Amino acid sequence: MNLNPSVGRCIGRLSNQIRRQLDAFSTRNSMSGTQGRILHFILAQPEAVFQKDIEEEFCLRPPSASGILKLMEQNGLITRVSTDYDARLKQIMVTPKAALLQEQVIRDVTELEMSLVKDISPEDLETFFRVIQKMSDNLSD
Repeated sequence: MNLNPSVGRCIGRLSNQIRRQLDAFSTRNSMSGTQGRILHFILAQPEAVFQKDIEEEFCLRPPSASGILKLMEQNGLITRVSTDYDARLKQIMVTPKAALLQEQVIRDVTELEMSLVKDISPEDLETFFRVIQKMSDNLSD
């Protein structure tokens, strides 16, 4: 069966490949690939991180983000702490357990990124990012 190229199908296939790779990395630390990506994001932020930041960065709906963060909390990777200025607003803090995983998580994500862009010119990457952003904007309209 020979199907015509489909942007959505190609992106979906690549997304599945990336997810499987992240899951392979993350199983060493007994967390899902999604949890590893979110942990990487939190660890890389110089400022306080809140659930809305996770939702925006990963294009997640509030219930999905809440569920993932709840699991991360149960797994001892994060805690959610009320802010002084709004008790309803919870800052996401990494635990000492998560801090111990920081180097491995960063190494895994860096390795994956290097694999993804291997043998791709800076110009092609620039085009890729411009096209992907346009596609995302198209779906946001």
